[in-house]
Amino acid sequence: MDKGDPAVEVDGLLTTEHVSRRLNMLDERLDNLDSVVTSLVEKVMRPPLVMEILCPKCGQIVQINVTSNARLKG
Repeated sequence: MDKGDPAVEVDGLLTTEHVSRRLNMLDERLDNLDSVVTSLVEKVMRPPLVMEILCPKCGQIVQINVTSNARLKG
């Protein structure tokens, strides 16, 4: 690169601005995704979640209970 060439300097500045805008867009999308996942987890975790998985080796059913730290009503 030629540091004295104004076209290269402008192109570099545009590239930096472009990367900055893209990073800001990515940050906003990650914030939105975080909000959606948090909302989904809050809705799912209100009632206890029970998963039953069949062990592929022994054939027994493994039960996994997932509960939240929120107190259940009534």
